[in-house]
Amino acid sequence: MVEFANFIRNSFLSKIVAALMAALLTINLAVNTATNAGKTELDPGDYKNVILLIGDGMGFYHIDWMEKEYGIDQAYMFSMTTQHGKSQTRSSSSAVTDSAAGATALSCAVRTNNGAIGVFAQDAFGVAYVPLSLTELAQSYGKMTGIVTSDTNHGATPGGFSAHVYDRDESEEITRQQIEESDLDLIWSASSGLVTDEYANAHGWTLIDTVAEFEALEEGTRSFGQFAGEVWNENTGADSPNLSTLTTKAIDMLDDDEDGFFLMVEGAHIDKHSHSNEADKMKIAAKEFDMTVKAAIDYAKADGNTLVVITADHETGAITPDGDSFKYTSGSHSAADVPLLVYGSDNFVVEGEAIKNKEISRRLAMAMGAAPDEFPAAVEVGLKK
Repeated sequence: MVEFANFIRNSFLSKIVAALMAALLTINLAVNTATNAGKTELDPGDYKNVILLIGDGMGFYHIDWMEKEYGIDQAYMFSMTTQHGKSQTRSSSSAVTDSAAGATALSCAVRTNNGAIGVFAQDAFGVAYVPLSLTELAQSYGKMTGIVTSDTNHGATPGGFSAHVYDRDESEEITRQQIEESDLDLIWSASSGLVTDEYANAHGWTLIDTVAEFEALEEGTRSFGQFAGEVWNENTGADSPNLSTLTTKAIDMLDDDEDGFFLMVEGAHIDKHSHSNEADKMKIAAKEFDMTVKAAIDYAKADGNTLVVITADHETGAITPDGDSFKYTSGSHSAADVPLLVYGSDNFVVEGEAIKNKEISRRLAMAMGAAPDEFPAAVEVGLKK
């Protein structure tokens, strides 16, 4: 598929396609801006730091079920946040989004086809343009940027914040773009087996894959983490940090930049264990994600200039109440609204408001400095590295 995309991009047809795409995207972005104008009171550049935490597949009932399991009155993600809304999830191709299109909406403020990462639905092969991501926007403002996930580095959600590909299954191409083209300062994930010391070092990365290497990391080191353990679990069971520990360290690695930082953290296994209807494992993953939220908000409270937003790309499992407990009714995604929780702002979302998933990204862009009509944005492919 990568070869076919490159053929299209380099063929004579690309000039015709590029002209058509330019016209379509101009209309699309103008409509998007007009639709969303005036829907938030955020002023551009309100925050030095922005942390986005994504509980992949996490619906409201996932949290309720976890609270019941552990005897928790209220999860940290609710008790520590100041605003509680909802995200309306869908893709451009379906009322039920997958993680690839969901990540693109949360990263680029545009909806694309299921299976696609960081591309416009109108230009799925990225022949002419790709949408700017929040990580790329943050970098344009001089901010440090990082991705932390319990998934592999080429998973759909980390891919949405670090690559532009037609197909989420293009694992090697996503990894190549992360290593060779992204300007990220850190990417830490479960091991994919695709990254070697030699490959990472050749492009300015330090590869880390043990707790000792992780703990020894010094600020200013550009690092690519590949951990063999169960990052999603409080007890990883191997020589590996867990998600909350990774997040605390990532913040420490990024927060000395005078221009601030943008960090995306994904708890992937709420989704993975919901696909298989493994409720016990899902609740463990949800609890660790909640501890990750606490770590981020603890930092934001001490810092005073950090926005923290918690949401999901979609709901997985169609969980419903079942007597005094809950049950799965599906092994797939659903179209249910998912949580949108905020710390550090009193005007990011109206209490109880449901907004489109792509609008979350637009508001995060404004928080970092974008004017209301500057994001989403199209980047000409020829101008990318």
